[in-house]
Amino acid sequence: MLDDVLAPNLRLVICGTAVGETSAAKGEYYASPRNKFWRTLHEVGLTARRLAPREFRDLLTFGIGLTDVAKGQAGSDAGVNFSRARPNDVRAKVLRFAPAILAFNGKKAAGVFLGSPNVRYGLQLASVGATRLFVAPSTSGAANGHWDIECWRELARLAGVEAERN
Repeated sequence: MLDDVLAPNLRLVICGTAVGETSAAKGEYYASPRNKFWRTLHEVGLTARRLAPREFRDLLTFGIGLTDVAKGQAGSDAGVNFSRARPNDVRAKVLRFAPAILAFNGKKAAGVFLGSPNVRYGLQLASVGATRLFVAPSTSGAANGHWDIECWRELARLAGVEAERN
């Protein structure tokens, strides 16, 4: 559906489950107006300004990349066929591009990648090479019941936002 936004040695790569239907239709990551992704990145300091979905490629200028664990599919978690997900492809990309942190936008993406439905929010014990793994609450409007921006603030601190501001 959407190409990855990746480059070597990024400070952060954010991995979702699959693009939503609005994102697939528009050809832009996190394009639904109900999704808090772009607002959250700016509010926690990961981007200097609030980007519009059409500017998703500009994330690279902030040291941030994007990918999904179920590439080639679109829809909500309930509509995605996770038996077709390719977590090993994501793992290979992480090893190739070596970001400092791979952050999952929601527990579903993390669970598919880690092969376990029992994941917790925050920094994980597991890693991929030197890349640390982090699980944040989903920014999807469908996941508002589990929303907590503080976890995203923790991710921003781990990604070096405070060091950049000082």
